[in-house]
Amino acid sequence: MEITGFFTAIIIGLLIGALGRLVVPGKQRIPILLTMLIGIVAALLGTLVAEVLGVADTRGVDWIELALQVTFAAIGVSFVAGAYGRRR
Repeated sequence: MEITGFFTAIIIGLLIGALGRLVVPGKQRIPILLTMLIGIVAALLGTLVAEVLGVADTRGVDWIELALQVTFAAIGVSFVAGAYGRRR
């Protein structure tokens, strides 16, 4: 991953976190900053997995990479919301 890809993943990760939160049904009682952090991690992880699968560099929009990122974000939000909810 190049440095520009890293920074792009962070910026996109902020949006990915919000999308991941929208995909998960129900209300998630976690702070928005935590959601954004989950999105950044999910964007980086999705980009790495897309590179391993060989689908990171395609013409146009990288739909498979985006789907991987949103999926990881939804899983992360679900997991953290469950753990965060039990803590309270």
